[in-house]
Amino acid sequence: MPVNGPTIDAEGLRKRYGDMRALDGLDLTVPAGGVCGLLGPNGAGKTTAVRVLTTLLRPDAGRATVAGADVLRHPDRVRARIGLVGQHAAVDEVLSGRQNLVLFARLHHLPVSRARARAADLLDRFDLVDAADRPVGTYSGGMRRRLDLAAGLILDPPVLVLDEPTTGLDPRARAQVWDAVRGLAAAGTTVLLTTQYLEEADQLADTLRVVDRGRVIAAGTPDQLKTALGGDRVDVVLSRPDDLDRAVRLVGVAVGAAPDVDPAALRLSVPVPQRVTALAAVLRALDDAGLAPADVAVRRPTLDEVYLRLTARDAPDTDRTVTA
Repeated sequence: MPVNGPTIDAEGLRKRYGDMRALDGLDLTVPAGGVCGLLGPNGAGKTTAVRVLTTLLRPDAGRATVAGADVLRHPDRVRARIGLVGQHAAVDEVLSGRQNLVLFARLHHLPVSRARARAADLLDRFDLVDAADRPVGTYSGGMRRRLDLAAGLILDPPVLVLDEPTTGLDPRARAQVWDAVRGLAAAGTTVLLTTQYLEEADQLADTLRVVDRGRVIAAGTPDQLKTALGGDRVDVVLSRPDDLDRAVRLVGVAVGAAPDVDPAALRLSVPVPQRVTALAAVLRALDDAGLAPADVAVRRPTLDEVYLRLTARDAPDTDRTVTA
């Protein structure tokens, strides 16, 4: 059904387990369409948030609506409008792919004829037709996860929640699942993705929410979060350890900022506002001093760097939110 406003809208969610605050006033707004990635270290509150939003857990405080339905007042409506794919495959390995999907459809009270038609449609959609009548126990990891995705879409829900969907998969299988998720988003499904794979979030997410200590500490597109860390950076890799101290001084003067230093890798990295101008200044300073670096390059910050900076346990507890 069409949803006016955000597909997911949560405010002030709190949940305690004894003395531990799993959610500590979490706010989350996810617009309709596309993929929203939910990132955070272990124990940050991601899984608890997902369990609240999918009606598997009641919060101690706060409110949330998903696909226009209140998770506390109308959990049955929420369940009818979402699909959920967890970390572990929920399909039966003895049954075939087709039998699994027909079973899920019947559990959703679809008549037999509609259940079979829906299973056939999903098998085709997820490129599983050739393996449709084989036992799932013979499927590869990527095929099982695609079947899991298909099972989560039996009712063609407007919202699909994926909780660590590629955990344990090899790179080829992970790429297959990524392709399937991209296809779902392109077809109009709103996907909420929790993952610890930073590359996965960078590849799939249109927007990101970084969760730590039970609340959202940063929000924006991948590019916005990278820019907030300092925009472009100039990296210098030196050839000799003896050049390190002098290069740090030269690069700092050339760009007007103190470089981050990795002594073990003989690497300097410094944020710069104007990439071309800064690169030229660094090269000129090093050349004038007679230093011949092994490599000099301009790059954007990686999502890994953003994530590590935001979730550093010794970071000051300040407002680090980037608004998308």
